[in-house]
Order: sequence, then C-alpha cells, then structure tokens
Amino acid sequence: MTEPTSTAVAPAFDELVHQWQDAAQQWASWWTRATLPVAPRVPAVPDALAVLRDTAIPHDRFAKATADYHTKLRALWEAVARWRPGEPLAEVVPVPPGDRRFRHPAWRASPYYAMVLQAYLLHSAYLTELAAATELPPDEKRRVEFMTRQYVDALAPSNFPATNPEVLQKALDTEGASFVRGAANLVADIGRGRITMSDASAFEVGRNLATAPGSVVFRNELIELIQYAPTTATVHERPLVIVPPCINKYYILDLTESHSFVRHAVAQGHTTFIVSWRNVPPELGSLTWDDYLERGVLPAIDAARDIAGARRVSALGFCVGGTLLASALAVLAARGEATVANVTFLATMLDFADPGDIGVYVTREFLAAREPALLAGQRMHGAELAGAFSSLRSNDLVWNYVVNNYLKGETPPAFDLLHWNGDSANLPGPMYAFYLRELYLGNRLREPGALVMAGERVDLGSLTMPAYVLATRDDHIVPWRSAYRTTSLVGGPVTFALGASGHIAGVVNPPGAGKRNHWVNSTLPDDPDEWLAHATSVPGSWWPHWSAWLARHAGRRRRAPTVAGNTRYAPLDPAPGRYVVERVP
Repeated sequence: MTEPTSTAVAPAFDELVHQWQDAAQQWASWWTRATLPVAPRVPAVPDALAVLRDTAIPHDRFAKATADYHTKLRALWEAVARWRPGEPLAEVVPVPPGDRRFRHPAWRASPYYAMVLQAYLLHSAYLTELAAATELPPDEKRRVEFMTRQYVDALAPSNFPATNPEVLQKALDTEGASFVRGAANLVADIGRGRITMSDASAFEVGRNLATAPGSVVFRNELIELIQYAPTTATVHERPLVIVPPCINKYYILDLTESHSFVRHAVAQGHTTFIVSWRNVPPELGSLTWDDYLERGVLPAIDAARDIAGARRVSALGFCVGGTLLASALAVLAARGEATVANVTFLATMLDFADPGDIGVYVTREFLAAREPALLAGQRMHGAELAGAFSSLRSNDLVWNYVVNNYLKGETPPAFDLLHWNGDSANLPGPMYAFYLRELYLGNRLREPGALVMAGERVDLGSLTMPAYVLATRDDHIVPWRSAYRTTSLVGGPVTFALGASGHIAGVVNPPGAGKRNHWVNSTLPDDPDEWLAHATSVPGSWWPHWSAWLARHAGRRRRAPTVAGNTRYAPLDPAPGRYVVERVP
C-alpha cells in the first residue's frame, strides 16, 4: 500500500487540528464558567494575537514562527503516517521536563493520544512564541504573555474527557461511577464557590489545626488577639506580636502541630501573640486601611506590651500583614513612639514596582470599574481573591483539580496548606481600594511622605530598628526581587534571607521536616541577583537562622508570665477564638 505524501494530507491534518482546538476551547470555556470565580476565564488569545500581528509583532518574527509551526505540523503528520503497531509515535516536540499532566504511559502508547498531545504542544509553543514576540509596553506585554499562558493551560487535552486516556480508562474501570462522583464534586464546589483542594473532612480548626494552647486576650470588631501559653521556664523580655495576612485566616502560622510556626516561636522562649483578623461581614464593609492600623495592628502592639509588662515588642508581618505592619510602624515613628524594637517581614512587598503576574489583574481599568462600589462599602470577597491567586499557577491550582475532582471523580488528599488556602476571608471595599490605588498602582508607600495614614505622613526610612527580611525564590505573589527592595527602603540594619519554594511552602518549612534549603549573605548589594550569586546555600529550614537573629534582639530572659497575667486583659475565650471559625457570606 502506498503511503500518502505529506503534501497531499497536510491540509486535511491542519483542519483536524483546528477542529480539535475549537472543540477544546468550547470545553475550556464551559469548565471555567462552571467553576467561576475560582477558575480563570479563557480569553480569545488567538483573536487577540491576530490583531497584534499587524501592529505589535515584527513581520519577520511572525513569518518565521508561522513557518516553523507548519513545518513541525507536517513532520508530525509524517510521523503519524509512518507509525506501525507496537511502535511509539516519534516526538516532534518533547514534553517539558517536570510536566505532570502527561506522565501516564498512555499519552505515548496510543498513537491517537500521542498525536493529540503533540498537536497541543506545537500549538501552545506557537502561541507562546507569538506572545513573546510582541513589542508592547512592559505592562501590556506581560498581560499578553500571561493571558496566552492561561489560554494554552486551559486547552490542554488532559483537561477534557474525550482527550484524556486516564479519565476514559477510569470511567471504564468504574463502569461510569467516576463520572457520577465527578459531577457530584462539581456541583458541591459550585455551591462552595471554590475548587476543593484538600479533603475537607480531614481538618478542623481547633481540632487538628490552630491547636497551640492559648487565650483570646483582646477583641474588638476587627480583630482578636491571641496570647499563647509559654512552654519554657524563662522567656525573652520582649514579646513577639505576629500580624498575619488578612486575606486568609491566621492559622497559616499555626497549622498542624508539626507545621506550626507559632509553636516554634513559643519553644524559642518568646511570649507570642497573633492577630486573628475578622472575616469581614457586610456591616463592616466600609472599614478603611487606617482602620486596619488603628483598630488592628496598633492595639495589638499596645495590648502585648501591657500584658507582658514590656516597654517594646518584637513584631513580625507576613504578606499583606507585613505591609500593614510596616505602615503601622511608620505611623508610630511619625508620632515619636519607639514601641517596636525589631521587625520581621515574611514574603512582604513594600515596593510595588514589579508585583509579578498579579499585576495583570490590578489595572487602572479594573479599579475604575470597581472603585465606586468598593468605596460605597461593597466587600472584596475572599473567593474572588483566592481564584485570582490560584490562576497565577493554573496548572497546579486549577486544572489539576478540575481533572482529578471532576473528570476522575477523586477526593483530593488531606493537605493542611491547601485546606487553609481554601479558607479565605472578605476585605472591606475602601480598605481594598486604597491598597490597590495607592500601593499596587501608585507605588507610593516607598516614597517618603507621599501617603498619610492614621493622620501621619509615613516614611519607611523612619523604621530604624533591626529588620529580618525573608523572601521565597518561587513566590508567585510577592516576587523575591521585589521583597529584596525592602532592604533599601527601611532605615535600620537588615538581615536578608531567601527561602526555597513558594509563597506559602517556603515560609511554612519547619526544621523537623528536613526539606528544602535557604540562602544567606551578609552583604546587601543593590542588585538582588548579585546578592544571590554570592549567597551561601544552607540545607533545611530558615527558621533556626531567624530564631538566632531574633534571640539577639528580643532582650534578656526572665520568668515566663502566665497567660493574660494583666488584669486588664482577662482571657475571653480559649484559642483559636471565635473570629477564625466565624462563617460570613
């Protein structure tokens, strides 16, 4: 039998590929509509790139990319035409190393699935190359590249039952029961307003999460302040006040017993307090950024000082909690109040010149559309924020769960970090609008005196206390180079460390796990890459490095106090308190 030539069948093969792409886009759009707001919308990227072809993509680069694409498509068809039973299909484009979507042998054993996979890899590489070739202002180019990545991630053949061999095999093995379970999982998640990432039955706050012993010693309409019971006979004279992010719940720093940063701090001899932010109900929707300082951070510092009988405290902020803490410290400095002896910033951004991929969502157009409602008291719902953050790593945090939960009908494994990730909190509209307008878009916090907070002109240079700054190398929310800029903004001596992994796993890395590494370098050049080039890689957690630093700045040891020994702050409730478990629509 005579084999068909590539020139005779290439048009038909091109049409087959285009039909598959059209069908895949329809499936992807359906899935994202079904799971909104937790999954990103699928943009019409090919249409956008077609418009940019004549205005922003150099003709020679477009022509070369297109010619290469069609050459490889023909090479793929020739590989299909030469295929014989029992042989693997020759790869035209290799699967990227570490891509977990296509690890199953069926993607290569079957010529059909191998062809579909190769066609997808070719098409996604082509669109990615066109997006990279655009000549646009940096912010617009980043947006085009980001949306292209969202598009090609959504169109992966692994995301759809007809083109995923694992899904079809599981359906056959279970006589369709996997599809029934998957449909039930999808309906349940639509009701929750989010994709389930961890077995919800495996964890409960107060039972196996947020179990460090302690008491709520202060409460107002916005925060509860928890004081933890000491586990050492003596403690440092300066208590530690922790300001966690207000977008999720505080217990990211008090997960299971073996993953609790709070327990670690207490074990190092620090009288430890943590702010538990309220999941904002409708009646608090008009709170402002200043309210988060004056009703949140500042009273927490005052209460810790009073309870511990200390003139000054140690303070630690994580993510936006660190941004709020830095703002509060600048307010205190403007008032001449030196009540904080040292500060730690974990994965915190104070210079927003490069906010990373989250910047594609934070635009002036978005703010103009939403700001009137936000200023009128409309809340920013936690599910919407969680969906935006998840979409920054859509293969890991969106499509992985679409496939496993809905197509395969599986229950995700128990994972404390991901359980916390789904326990988001609402933010008040005016507070959120200020955060976007003045910090993300205006980047005015870095400018001395540019912002007035709590009635004071703030200047980060007035933070002259010793500072410990931790960034994480693969952080998709606070890029590590942006976090590094804190070293030149604050006015005191700075110790900078870089943890491995991402925004959460890089911070919550207990020493007992023996995982990952971190980098240290006592010099602080202007260029973060120069810092890293001369840094020393240290195996294991950064927690001991921080503990040694804090011990030098936390004051002398003294007898451990009882919880809420100050009569003004009698225990109100046992930890974890009320706000962390409060359910708010």
